[in-house]
Amino acid sequence: MDANALPLAGLKVVEFTHMVMGPSIGVILGDLGSEVVKVEPIGGDQTRRLLGSGAGYFPMFNRNKRSLCLDLKSGEGVKIARQLADEADILIENFRPGTLAKLGLAPDSFADSNPGLIYCSAKGFLAGPYEHRTALDEVTQMMGGLAYMTGPPGRPLRAGSSVIDIAGGMFGVIGILAALERRHRTGKGGEVRCSLYETTAFLVGQHMAQQAVTGKAPGPMPVRISAWAIYDVFDTATPDEQLFVGVVSDSQWVTFCEAFDLGALGADPAYRANNQRVMARDVILPQVRALFAAMDRAVLVEKLERIGLPFAPIMRPDELFDDPHLNAGGLLDVTLPDGTATRLPGLPMELDGKRFGLQRDIPGIGADAQDVLAELGYTPEAIAAMREAGRIA
Repeated sequence: MDANALPLAGLKVVEFTHMVMGPSIGVILGDLGSEVVKVEPIGGDQTRRLLGSGAGYFPMFNRNKRSLCLDLKSGEGVKIARQLADEADILIENFRPGTLAKLGLAPDSFADSNPGLIYCSAKGFLAGPYEHRTALDEVTQMMGGLAYMTGPPGRPLRAGSSVIDIAGGMFGVIGILAALERRHRTGKGGEVRCSLYETTAFLVGQHMAQQAVTGKAPGPMPVRISAWAIYDVFDTATPDEQLFVGVVSDSQWVTFCEAFDLGALGADPAYRANNQRVMARDVILPQVRALFAAMDRAVLVEKLERIGLPFAPIMRPDELFDDPHLNAGGLLDVTLPDGTATRLPGLPMELDGKRFGLQRDIPGIGADAQDVLAELGYTPEAIAAMREAGRIA
């Protein structure tokens, strides 16, 4: 999609973030066309140097941004940060509560200099008794019930991705877009806050509602009473190749039984309605498991796709690099800091039938300092002097 045609083209964003939640807000806004300046400490965001499960954080959530490194412990660094914010439409930060306020960069400090600024703070908690606690994605998954629901009884298990960081960032974007729409009417900006804990509660809200409706606390997903009789992972005749299959309506049940020659089950009036089948899982599932265990996964996939039932081969993240559907437009070509070319997922949406692409590759540490500072009116000599003094990079 042409950069000038992107929906948020022309909006200026300054980002004081690290890790995942804050950067996820910035990458979504950047993918949608905003001009994002990521302010990093001298030497670069520590997220760039994480190992293990954190090694992918920076590459995934920092494309379509420019990088400027500032020493925010210096007067010059704070002055530049304020200039960026004064010219911005949106400011994003996810540091501990009060960190930017100590630097004179609190939301209310821009009331006169930039009354249209939308100031988004991504925190662990919204207002309340916990708001000054330090939180992480995993912390709120544990205290918000998601880890309990994910793991087997007695073994709380975090989800296999930074789901709360990312979902919390998405709510931040929703709040920013709502504030932008309000600004169109009033001319005034505002303060948006999004959080990890309340995001977790929202995601498990369906289970809270389940308890309210049924009067029984929900059990963890591995031992839950499913809403459908066939909604599970099955072994196949192909070694180490499992398959998830869901049959979630009465018409799908009929289709399933006809396609797999389970006529007796399909014709039995005792299994005609969904809730009847749920109560008869102990009868139905062993027959289905035996059926699938005797068939190759490729054969099952072909048949399930042909008859239109929900199914999914159990895949690993590394296998998605070769997924033909994602390679039809869902992956973006980016360059890792060491020069390695790879492909990573773009925004999971289309606008007018088009996907959102790459406008700027993953930035090097402070790679855009010269251009960003020149746009603020600094001369080459002034930039060189600040760089020599270690105030910028």
